[in-house]
Amino acid sequence: MSTFIQTVVNGVLFGGILSIAAVGFSLIFGVMNVINLAHGVFVIGGAYAALVAWSTLGIDPLLALPVIMALGYVLGSQFQRHVMQPAVRRGNPVAALLVTFGFALVVVNLLTVWFSSAVRNISPSYAFVNLRLGDLSIDAVRLVCFGIGLVMIAALSLFMRRSRLGRVIRATAQSELGARLCGVDSKGVYAATFGVGSAFGAASGVLIGMMLPFTPAEETLWTVYAFIVVTLGGVGSPAGAMLGGVLMGVAATLTQTYLGAVYTNMVMFLILLLMLLVRPHGILGSAFRASR
Repeated sequence: MSTFIQTVVNGVLFGGILSIAAVGFSLIFGVMNVINLAHGVFVIGGAYAALVAWSTLGIDPLLALPVIMALGYVLGSQFQRHVMQPAVRRGNPVAALLVTFGFALVVVNLLTVWFSSAVRNISPSYAFVNLRLGDLSIDAVRLVCFGIGLVMIAALSLFMRRSRLGRVIRATAQSELGARLCGVDSKGVYAATFGVGSAFGAASGVLIGMMLPFTPAEETLWTVYAFIVVTLGGVGSPAGAMLGGVLMGVAATLTQTYLGAVYTNMVMFLILLLMLLVRPHGILGSAFRASR
């Protein structure tokens, strides 16, 4: 019984990180109706940025988190404004898939050249601290990262509901034409949305790098994980991303413990398939479903 509880706790903590990685993907998908195949690049890019800050500059990864998020926002918004928008305007929505896929390939190759394909990890002095609660052993880093994830997702939810920019983003998602008739710069809104999503992706990369080893090639894995979590929880919903991430985290750790790590991806894709068949809009539904 203690093994089962320990596994569930580990799954919940891991799921919090999946949620942060997925919430940016969810926002971009929900608002822009675009599947961002470059999302994993921002996740892995955030991990490598934290690695540079820690190993070269001596800055704690958690202290570097706001700066890395800001860099992710700038890079994401500029990429959307100057690369994705012209491609979609001159082609069709499928062009966004091709552009993001090509961008991901370019960045992965650049990261491989700069950092090699060797497995890296970020291990600050407190990386191996464990908290004991009876028979349970809780990794302090994972617990802190889970708390940071909750705060970030709650902040994003409040931002989307209470701030002027958040309301403009939601209005544009529901009806781009209606928003433009009200004087909203939809191109600027899309750039800001992509920037926010990229910033959250980079932030998740910082936290992931503190918990798990990483390589440039793993960007595809994190894009797929984000897609599964969003499909499970619901598109465009921060709460859906949190719920989907926790459920997938628990499913992954239970599979690793009782079936073996080799079955983890199989079980996750099986859950994705079942969700698409039973409830394609996710557990909480699409936040912008009425606009589709």
